[in-house]
Amino acid sequence: MTDAGPLLEARRVFKGFFGNPVLKGVDIALRPGRVHALLGENGAGKSTLINLLSGALAPDEGLIAIDGRPVSRLSPATARAAGIAVVQQELSLAGELSIAENIGLGAYPRRFGLIDYAALARGVREVCDLVGLTEPLDMPVADLALGRRQMVEIAKALFRKPRVLILDEPTSSLSAHEAGVLGRVIATLRDRGVAILYISHRLNEVQALCSHVTVLKDGGVTADRSLAGIDGEGLVRLMVGRETGELFPPRRQGQAGGMRLDIEGFSAGLVRHARLVGRAGEIVGIGGLVGQGQEDLLLGLYGAIPARADRAEIDGRSGLPANVAAANAAGMVYVPADRKHEGLVLPHSIASNILLPSLGRLARGGLRDRRAEAGLVADLARQLMIKGDVARPVQALSGGNQQKVALAKWLPLDPGVLLLNDPTRGVDIETKREIYLMLRRFAAEGRLVILASSDTPELVNLCDRVLVLREGQVAAELSGPSITEAAIVGAAMGVEQGAGPGRRAVQ
Repeated sequence: MTDAGPLLEARRVFKGFFGNPVLKGVDIALRPGRVHALLGENGAGKSTLINLLSGALAPDEGLIAIDGRPVSRLSPATARAAGIAVVQQELSLAGELSIAENIGLGAYPRRFGLIDYAALARGVREVCDLVGLTEPLDMPVADLALGRRQMVEIAKALFRKPRVLILDEPTSSLSAHEAGVLGRVIATLRDRGVAILYISHRLNEVQALCSHVTVLKDGGVTADRSLAGIDGEGLVRLMVGRETGELFPPRRQGQAGGMRLDIEGFSAGLVRHARLVGRAGEIVGIGGLVGQGQEDLLLGLYGAIPARADRAEIDGRSGLPANVAAANAAGMVYVPADRKHEGLVLPHSIASNILLPSLGRLARGGLRDRRAEAGLVADLARQLMIKGDVARPVQALSGGNQQKVALAKWLPLDPGVLLLNDPTRGVDIETKREIYLMLRRFAAEGRLVILASSDTPELVNLCDRVLVLREGQVAAELSGPSITEAAIVGAAMGVEQGAGPGRRAVQ
């Protein structure tokens, strides 16, 4: 079926913003029955190309064609009418509406001019069964974990029975099981003749699911070819245009420093009676299936949700932080998984976002010290390799650079404990490496880094110890050579692997 003509294509499209070219003569053709990967570093132009293909933006030059026919003015409405559906990396759900209402939003079946709720329920249940959503259809989306909200977003696209499906980082917040379900859904849609564009920084997924790839670099196409005969390293070379260094920096040598965090009987949200220990210079990973209490653990430590402990000592202070302000004052900071809604103020400038936690510290006599602020912003922008005007809105940055701002804005506070929730979600390989180097440097400076991650290789290669959560309890504590993907996944799934060097089973 992939020999058929393209269902959707871009022909020599150019697009720029404020005089800066973003896409420079890009061609791409999405064919029925083919899963087509779109790869590139953050800032390569992937999001802009998606917006052109879905009608959210119009090209400055070139054209978009559907079924071989050029479309003069493609809008989101005409794209949807043509069977083009997009699952964006940043979710577009209404939290106060139910699962069913979100899935049907904008495409409600009608009878006699009114919403046909019986037909809506049938159609919604069909796509929910397909993607493995078992929650009650009347449950508000706001009550779901991030991974389940992602599955609702995917089900919403499938409800429209698309001919072309564009998936932008669809597994970035999914558990391994959910990602497997999505893989099977993609294979089913492919076999039905749907054209699928798959954007991901997880190259193992690209190799497993896709048969063709287009690679963007600096707004141009550097490769458009079959994936046959190319390995992961080859894909990385296509994206970065050179050989890359090792993704993960070398591990710390020597013993960790003094105790920074020592807690017994910790409970918060789903987490129950956890034993938490962390020393200066350590990177401690928090793993497990999505929704097992990882976020609750971080938020409870940070004072953002109610928490209690039988005994707690953090950097020499007794007790848990009563609130976020107390946590910050104690040298503990938190970087959320949802950077756009929880970590940054998108309409504000890069400089403003960097300064927010430090305004009080930099003030003199109750007034803002503009010179000190400008110096701090310039220093951090240089460290982060953020080029251009820092007066730009932070939303103008690529996802990777946004994440670096969300992380680095806390550095002027000189925190002793960093709580990180999936900090590399949706980030390109080179930026991931930069973030990993930052985290290793933080640890080398004597800080404690607590890293909750849905990326198992990240836990294996970056962390000194890993706690695996299952149903809110620490199912296993791994260290040294016992930190393997098999051990983490096994503990998360409740598969007994036995004790061994560097492994402590937790009852």
